[in-house]
Amino acid sequence: MDRIAGRFARVEPRRRTRHLVLGVLADLPRKKCWTIAEWVGEATPDAMQHLLSRAKWDAEAVRDDLRDYVVEHLHDDQAVLVVDETGDVKKGSHTVGVQRQYTGTAGRIENAQVAVYLAYAGQRGHAALDRELYIPRSWTDQPDRCRAAGLDPGTTFATKPELAIRMITRFLDSGHHAPWVAGDEVYGGNSTLRAALEDRAAGYVLAVARTHEVTTRAGKFSADTLAKKLPKRAWQKLSAGAGAKGHRFYNWAHIDLPSTAPGHHHLLIRRNRTTGELAYYRCFSPGPVPLAALVRVAGSRWRVEETFQSGKGLAGLDEHQLRRYTSWSRWITLAMLAHAFLAVVRADEHRLRPGPDDLIPLTCNEIQRLFIALVARPVHEAGHWLRWSHWRRRHQARSRASHYSRQAASKA
Repeated sequence: MDRIAGRFARVEPRRRTRHLVLGVLADLPRKKCWTIAEWVGEATPDAMQHLLSRAKWDAEAVRDDLRDYVVEHLHDDQAVLVVDETGDVKKGSHTVGVQRQYTGTAGRIENAQVAVYLAYAGQRGHAALDRELYIPRSWTDQPDRCRAAGLDPGTTFATKPELAIRMITRFLDSGHHAPWVAGDEVYGGNSTLRAALEDRAAGYVLAVARTHEVTTRAGKFSADTLAKKLPKRAWQKLSAGAGAKGHRFYNWAHIDLPSTAPGHHHLLIRRNRTTGELAYYRCFSPGPVPLAALVRVAGSRWRVEETFQSGKGLAGLDEHQLRRYTSWSRWITLAMLAHAFLAVVRADEHRLRPGPDDLIPLTCNEIQRLFIALVARPVHEAGHWLRWSHWRRRHQARSRASHYSRQAASKA
């Protein structure tokens, strides 16, 4: 919190931000302004809502502080920037960016809000360090709707790969370095993103579809066609990294792709050793690299899924109930900051205080539990909880009366 203190002109929003970050780390069944305000000891949620919507502070500057914090503590010369999107299922049509669209969170098309994230993955840990909200054409084609949701009047449609380019460019322009970028088929199939990374001499291992076409010295072929032509000796058994149940071994092969541009291009192919299922990746590196290096980067992509899981489960990344863009960007930034704190503590504990062999190393889940129980849990008198019960019931009574009034008016 000391690191971001200078982003606030007044002590009140700075202190309340600290309370909000503690609240998103708390063991609350639902994390929103109401529950956090009650947990930290405030009389109503009004001040928390003001912090997210109208208070004067710069969420983009805090995001930059977060990026520096993550890179400083999780620094790795062979770090991988992982880009991916995740969705939050929402009701109604007024939450900024919401529409019926596919989200992996639900595994189907749902009314959802989708954001693209950039995560930093190194040997010491991983954490999200940037975010961009995906604004569909159904929003950008309606300027009044965008304005009502707090978006800039000039907001234009941007694809998910274009949002990824924005975040990667911000990271590299800030003076930080990561030699690799990884992502799924949404990003690997986009030639503009690949060209942008090559222009910055940034290596990448990006998934592509089996129908993705590449040019070889023998002509143009789809990825699955080339896989069928590979001889048995072309495959090597390599680990894509350690998982919860041990190393994730697959069979791997790669094909050199000719190019007139500088650098080395490959098609990387992964085969499941049990099912035979194939996955494909477009790869680029400024210099020659061994197959094992490409495999390591491909395996790093799963770290973003772990980041989403722990960010949502431990830091309330998906639990906001906010309609306007400013509130969304502020909540998401502070939730990312809270999760990064856990990731950094975990990395420092592993490095400075390794545990005995009969205990697994401290996890983010265990650190959160201990931190809240031993350091940050507030204690309130009974009157505080009773006042909040009264406030909730009064608010819900007004809300119910308002619903009934609108219902009666619509039937008249």
